[in-house]
Amino acid sequence: MSVDTAYTLDPTLPPDNCTTPSQLTYQILASVMIGQFILGLPLNLSVLYIFIFRYKFWKNKSIFLFNIVVADFLLVVWLPVKAYHYLQGYRHSTDLVLCKIMLFMLFLNRGASIAFLITLSLDRYFNVVHLGRKNCVKILKKSPQISLVIWLLLLPLTIPTMVRTFDCCNSHGRFNETYYSNLTDTFREIVFFTQIIIPFIILVFCTVRVVNRLRKKTVGDRTKLQRAVWVVLAVVFVFSLCFLPCAISRAVLLYVRIKDNQKAEDVMVQVYDSLMVLSYIDCLLDPLVYCFCNTGFKNAYISNFFPSFLQEKLLSADSGTATNTTTNSGGRTIFIAATEK
Repeated sequence: MSVDTAYTLDPTLPPDNCTTPSQLTYQILASVMIGQFILGLPLNLSVLYIFIFRYKFWKNKSIFLFNIVVADFLLVVWLPVKAYHYLQGYRHSTDLVLCKIMLFMLFLNRGASIAFLITLSLDRYFNVVHLGRKNCVKILKKSPQISLVIWLLLLPLTIPTMVRTFDCCNSHGRFNETYYSNLTDTFREIVFFTQIIIPFIILVFCTVRVVNRLRKKTVGDRTKLQRAVWVVLAVVFVFSLCFLPCAISRAVLLYVRIKDNQKAEDVMVQVYDSLMVLSYIDCLLDPLVYCFCNTGFKNAYISNFFPSFLQEKLLSADSGTATNTTTNSGGRTIFIAATEK
């Protein structure tokens, strides 16, 4: 029995068989994902190469940045599979095991990217806003065991999303919805939205405090100050572009489903899937965060992959900008790094 037939004959299953509502839209989305794969695979492989063999991340306090690279790589390798299903007219794999594996990898990537980006923002926040105080984040990020703990804590959060009904946004408003299924769906949606909304609030708070602190309390070269501000703004940009829009569109889609407006739902399904595909671009944007956060990584990458004439120009421009910023705190003069070396 085919998947479509099973959905049609079994009244306990959701009536939506998760087929694509528009063939043209999903062909375009598949092409976009193939483009993301073509660009993202060599980019992330080159970043992994630099972190492991040239920059030696474990010696340069860049363990959290390395974990973001790993999360991005896990996403990139599954993009062609997702694109194939879109071209076949399905929003997910018709194979149950493959469907669960893909959902697990996609949402593990999302959770890891958010967790480590927020950790980097908190580290910048403590370095700038609370100068001279013990920075627990700086201590934790030096330990590979902490990164392993973060990955293990993320695993339970992926379980509620590893079902087809989530991938098709077939949560609330289903035919013959029971109390148990309604409770399960509600919990699943809470996990999804809290993973994005709460970190975004933390990120905005850290960014505002960092920018205000640097403007009011720091003296020194203006270039240094602008560079430190760009570090936190880069993280905000990546988060706002990749994660926030798909959360908003999912909320609208759930509302439309509950109102039982099939025409509006077909439109919102395409909007939601389009923004989800857009969110996969974080595997291309995250390297920008690496460069802003870590001058040593930037110099190593330029030295290995850029032509000689560009190396001289870019490295000389970077060396012309000092990485220390002077700040007054409690009557003392403290030097902080505008970028983490």
